[in-house]
Amino acid sequence: MNHDVLKSVIFDQHEVIRAARIVPRRYELDPQANYVITGLRRAGKSTILYKVALDLVASGVDWTRIVYVNFEDERLAEFGIGDFNDIVLVQRELSQERGFFFFDEIQNVPGWEKFARRLADAGERVYLTGSNAKMLGSQMASTLGGRYLTKHVSPYRFDEYLDAVGQPHDAPALYASSGAGAIAARFESFCLNGGFPESLRYAAPRAYVESVYQKVLLGDVVARNNVRNPQLLRVLVKKIAETVGEEASFSSLHGMLKGVGFSASKDTIIDYVALSCDAYLLFSISNATAKFVEREGSPKYYFSDNGLISLFLDKNDSALLENEIAVALRDAFGDNLHYLKSRTTGIDVDFYVPEAELAVQVARSLSDSARKREVGNLVKLAKVDENAKRLVIVTQSESGAIEEDGVPIEVKPAWKFVLQDLIG
Repeated sequence: MNHDVLKSVIFDQHEVIRAARIVPRRYELDPQANYVITGLRRAGKSTILYKVALDLVASGVDWTRIVYVNFEDERLAEFGIGDFNDIVLVQRELSQERGFFFFDEIQNVPGWEKFARRLADAGERVYLTGSNAKMLGSQMASTLGGRYLTKHVSPYRFDEYLDAVGQPHDAPALYASSGAGAIAARFESFCLNGGFPESLRYAAPRAYVESVYQKVLLGDVVARNNVRNPQLLRVLVKKIAETVGEEASFSSLHGMLKGVGFSASKDTIIDYVALSCDAYLLFSISNATAKFVEREGSPKYYFSDNGLISLFLDKNDSALLENEIAVALRDAFGDNLHYLKSRTTGIDVDFYVPEAELAVQVARSLSDSARKREVGNLVKLAKVDENAKRLVIVTQSESGAIEEDGVPIEVKPAWKFVLQDLIG
């Protein structure tokens, strides 16, 4: 690889880093560790690395030691595994001291993991980012030999979103009527447009989110995996969006696609759903294992950011609220998040976290029919599961307390539940 081209890439990136607007995120990195940072495209992975680089410079590290290479730079379109060592040589040309290596979207170069391990073995400080869950897989961890810590980055969560738009959310703001009203209004916008950091720069954030979706679908899923039927994938994702919050077996998805004229094997659908999850477009939660649940059930799928699912739904669709609560709960509890559905008892609970003794129902409003359904399911759960100690109904704006058959249930507006209960 031509060294002058590499130097241009590095120094141009320094200008980008200097000009970056850094909004504090919740992620802390050990300054003595190497990292693999993954997450949905445009979630803010690069900006986290920009802050690391700026902090190094602020501590006295010279810019010539900051080797930041973005592998989506078109000047590196022909870059291959044999060119990696030129980056090391260029670093030595720029500084006699050890460098700090930052490699953005490194998964674009096949075989990158061997080079990454060699750098770590040599005692170099290295930060890697990528937009594919396979970078955190067991096989990749084995190849990297435990030389890297892993970190998953999501788009802004609600508190970070409020920080980015300059909306206070401390105790005075939470409890003052004016502050609470402003936060509630911000949550409606957040629930519709999602938390992609760069979307806040746009008067029409939906257009930006659409561009991210197309990049994830066509680039991270279709092109990277040689998907043979992109239109089938598009319709499959749309059908998942339309059934968010419902159990979605591969058989049911197969039937939906067949109903709109798409002939595809069940194996193809399984592969396409897996690829969408690998690209962080979707995630799934499973039916909780409990003594009164007679079957595991099919997973429920949710979108990793509300801006993505809102591309398919009306802004008043209650699924938007449920998807955002799913994202917030998963961010707080990870793989401990489940749903609960039992044919024997008739219990149907949106979200259940046994380790936290928490069960959550989501309803846009507690109308008479919704109240009976949501309250009834939580009461039935409390009667058969002593671990379900905290029962919450999350609504768009309603709050209060309900006691039914001796079972206490909290009713909380979504913005307050997210800020006070999941973020704290």
